[in-house]
Amino acid sequence: MARSSRPGGRPSRGLSKWQRAAGQDRPLGLGGLGGGDVTENHADGAWVVRRISGATSTKDYTCPSCFGRIRPATPHVVAWPDSRPLLGGEASDARRHWHTACWERRSRTGR
Repeated sequence: MARSSRPGGRPSRGLSKWQRAAGQDRPLGLGGLGGGDVTENHADGAWVVRRISGATSTKDYTCPSCFGRIRPATPHVVAWPDSRPLLGGEASDARRHWHTACWERRSRTGR
Protein backbone atom coordinates (compact mmCIF):
# COMPACT_ATOMS: atom_id res chain seq x y z
CA MET A 1 0.00 0.00 0.00
CA ALA A 2 1.54 3.28 -1.08
CA ARG A 3 1.71 6.14 1.37
CA SER A 4 1.24 9.68 0.24
CA SER A 5 4.21 11.96 0.71
CA ARG A 6 4.60 15.50 1.92
CA PRO A 7 6.93 17.93 0.22
CA GLY A 8 10.48 16.82 0.91
CA GLY A 9 9.62 13.13 0.51
CA ARG A 10 8.49 12.53 4.11
CA PRO A 11 5.50 10.18 4.42
CA SER A 12 2.20 11.82 5.30
CA ARG A 13 0.65 10.84 8.62
CA GLY A 14 -2.75 12.15 7.61
CA LEU A 15 -4.54 15.25 8.78
CA SER A 16 -4.16 16.48 12.33
CA LYS A 17 -7.20 16.91 14.54
CA TRP A 18 -6.98 20.62 13.73
CA GLN A 19 -7.14 19.97 9.99
CA ARG A 20 -10.01 17.48 9.98
CA ALA A 21 -13.50 18.81 9.35
CA ALA A 22 -16.14 18.47 12.07
CA GLY A 23 -17.38 14.91 12.30
CA GLN A 24 -14.20 13.51 10.73
CA ASP A 25 -12.18 13.14 13.93
CA ARG A 26 -10.09 10.03 14.34
CA PRO A 27 -12.34 7.19 15.49
CA LEU A 28 -12.40 6.94 19.26
CA GLY A 29 -12.86 3.15 19.36
CA LEU A 30 -10.75 0.02 18.99
CA GLY A 31 -7.37 1.47 19.85
CA GLY A 32 -4.66 0.70 22.32
CA LEU A 33 -3.91 -2.73 23.71
CA GLY A 34 -6.40 -4.68 21.63
CA GLY A 35 -9.42 -3.74 23.68
CA GLY A 36 -12.06 -1.17 22.99
CA ASP A 37 -12.85 1.94 24.95
CA VAL A 38 -14.23 1.42 28.44
CA THR A 39 -16.51 3.77 30.38
CA GLU A 40 -15.45 4.29 34.00
CA ASN A 41 -17.49 6.12 36.63
CA HIS A 42 -15.64 8.49 38.96
CA ALA A 43 -16.59 11.17 41.48
CA ASP A 44 -16.46 13.79 38.70
CA GLY A 45 -18.60 11.80 36.27
CA ALA A 46 -18.23 9.11 33.63
CA TRP A 47 -15.01 8.91 31.59
CA VAL A 48 -14.26 6.99 28.42
CA VAL A 49 -10.87 5.33 28.83
CA ARG A 50 -8.56 3.87 26.18
CA ARG A 51 -5.36 2.02 27.05
CA ILE A 52 -2.59 2.80 24.56
CA SER A 53 0.23 0.34 23.85
CA GLY A 54 3.78 1.51 23.46
CA ALA A 55 3.74 0.37 19.83
CA THR A 56 0.97 2.82 18.92
CA SER A 57 2.30 5.76 20.94
CA THR A 58 4.36 7.99 18.65
CA LYS A 59 4.22 11.48 20.20
CA ASP A 60 5.17 13.24 23.43
CA TYR A 61 2.32 14.15 25.79
CA THR A 62 2.11 15.86 29.18
CA CYS A 63 0.25 14.03 31.93
CA PRO A 64 -2.42 16.31 33.50
CA SER A 65 -1.86 14.74 36.93
CA CYS A 66 1.91 14.96 37.50
CA PHE A 67 2.75 17.24 34.53
CA GLY A 68 5.46 14.73 33.64
CA ARG A 69 6.34 13.84 30.07
CA ILE A 70 4.87 10.76 28.43
CA ARG A 71 7.49 9.75 25.88
CA PRO A 72 6.81 8.02 22.55
CA ALA A 73 6.57 4.21 22.79
CA THR A 74 5.32 4.47 26.41
CA PRO A 75 2.11 2.60 27.25
CA HIS A 76 -0.39 5.03 28.79
CA VAL A 77 -4.09 5.91 29.12
CA VAL A 78 -6.19 8.33 27.10
CA ALA A 79 -9.36 9.52 28.84
CA TRP A 80 -12.12 11.99 28.06
CA PRO A 81 -15.45 12.86 29.69
CA ASP A 82 -18.29 10.62 28.53
CA SER A 83 -20.47 13.73 28.28
CA ARG A 84 -18.23 15.29 25.60
CA PRO A 85 -19.96 17.01 22.69
CA LEU A 86 -20.82 14.61 19.89
CA LEU A 87 -19.73 16.86 17.03
CA GLY A 88 -16.91 19.26 16.32
CA GLY A 89 -13.40 19.66 17.58
CA GLU A 90 -14.42 19.74 21.24
CA ALA A 91 -14.68 15.95 21.32
CA SER A 92 -11.00 15.43 20.52
CA ASP A 93 -9.95 18.52 22.52
CA ALA A 94 -11.32 16.91 25.69
CA ARG A 95 -8.98 13.90 25.43
CA ARG A 96 -6.08 13.78 27.85
CA HIS A 97 -3.11 11.41 27.92
CA TRP A 98 -2.23 10.11 31.39
CA HIS A 99 0.54 7.93 32.79
CA THR A 100 -1.17 4.64 33.62
CA ALA A 101 -0.14 4.93 37.29
CA CYS A 102 -1.43 8.52 37.49
CA TRP A 103 -4.81 7.49 36.04
CA GLU A 104 -5.08 4.53 38.44
CA ARG A 105 -4.14 6.77 41.39
CA ARG A 106 -6.80 9.27 40.25
CA SER A 107 -9.31 6.44 40.07
CA ARG A 108 -8.57 5.44 43.67
CA THR A 109 -8.40 8.94 45.17
CA GLY A 110 -10.86 10.80 42.95
CA ARG A 111 -8.22 13.41 41.99
